[in-house]
Parts: sequence; structure tokens; C-alpha cells
Amino acid sequence: MNSISIRLIVFAVVFGAALCVFGAALFGMFLRAVLPKHHLDADSKDTVQLGIGVIATMAALLLGLLVASAKSFYDTQSSELTRMSANIVFLDRVLAHYGPETKEARDMLRAAVARALDRWSHQDQQHFQVEPGAEMLYDKIQALSPQNDAQRALQAQASSTAINLATLRWLMIEQGSSSVSKPLLAILVFWLAIVFASFGLFAPRNTTVIATLFLCALSVSGAIFLIIAMYTPFQGLLQISGAPLHNALAHLGQ
Repeated sequence: MNSISIRLIVFAVVFGAALCVFGAALFGMFLRAVLPKHHLDADSKDTVQLGIGVIATMAALLLGLLVASAKSFYDTQSSELTRMSANIVFLDRVLAHYGPETKEARDMLRAAVARALDRWSHQDQQHFQVEPGAEMLYDKIQALSPQNDAQRALQAQASSTAINLATLRWLMIEQGSSSVSKPLLAILVFWLAIVFASFGLFAPRNTTVIATLFLCALSVSGAIFLIIAMYTPFQGLLQISGAPLHNALAHLGQ
């Protein structure tokens, strides 16, 4: 799925949530006009407000849970990218200390990082994948013929780092399949719609109130946008910084 498709889906979800919540507020205003007067007296209003208070509390807790979960995922991906970038530079330096025999392996590593950054800049994948050619790179390292203990130690270190890079890469790919829980998101929107319907039920029908409810619906939908955007950290407006990988590329081959 390309970045345009993802953005269209995110826009559809956020716009749909805003429309649902604001529409519920307008529906509440409609009910106010058609319900009998005794349904809107003080006792009825107090009872409705008690029930809505419970729902609003649950909605706030669920919204906080979803934001915290999305932020944790976003921070984890950013941290793993930084760690991967550091491992790439470390692997290159280990190979450089081994000797000129590793030039082909170092060139392969640098080319793989450059390709990954190019894919990221074009956003042609749903999940950014750093691909240092793990299998081929590992084979190149294993094919080295160390001549002394120092080279044998460097070869072992390079092999271990290459394995760690491959493991970290696949971990990021598997984590990239995570997404916001759709049932939880649907329940959240449903609860918010009930809350906003209660607002409309007891609110006067004037431009100021309608505009305020509209802005509130947009604000709530903005929170939903943040949740979805943080689950796609390599694309969109909340894209994580690629500075660590760019810095790593600048140090490769030196």
C-alpha cells in the first residue's frame, strides 16, 4: 500500500469520525425540538448528565490509552532506528579495521543504506525497511580469511553485529504490522457521539453553540488523527526523523 492510499484512508477515518461526532450533536438538537417538554425538565437533565458523565469518563480513559499506546509504538520505532544506525556505523568501522579485504562488504553496506533512504524519501512502502543485505553481507564477512588473532576477533565481531542488524531489521518490520485497534476506535467514536448528542440535546440552537460543537468535534478527531499517524511513523505528517540514518551514511566508507 503506497503513501497516497494510506493518507486517503487516514483522511476518511478522521473525517468520518468528525462527521459522526458533530452529526450526533446536531441530532441532539433535533431531538430537543421534537421531545415533549417534560423529557427536558431539570430532573431529566440531571439524570442524563450523570449517565453522560460516566460515558465521558470512559471515553477519556480509552482515548488516553490509545494515545499512550500509539506514542509508545512511535518512540520504539524511533529508538530502534537510532540503534540500527549506530550498529551500521559500528559494523563499517569494524570492517575498516579488519583491512582492505572488506572493501566490497563495506560498499555493499553503504549501497544498501542509500537505497533504504531513497525508498524512504519516495515513501513507496507502507513500512520503511532498512535492508543492509543481511544474508549477502553476512556471507561476505564469513568468506574472509583472517591471518591473525586480531582479524579473527574483528571477523567474529562483524558477524555478530551483522546478525544483530538483521534481527533488528526484522523486528522493526514485524512491529510495523501493528496498527490501532479498530474495535477500540469504533467504541471510542460511539461513546463520543453519545456525549456530543447529549450536548446538543440541552444546548440552545444558535450559531455560537453550533460552531463550538463543530470545533470540539474537530479537536476530538484531531486526537484520533494523532493516534493513526503515530502508527505510521515512516510516512505522513508525524514522520520520525531520518537524521540518524543520514548521519550513519555520511560516516560510511571513511
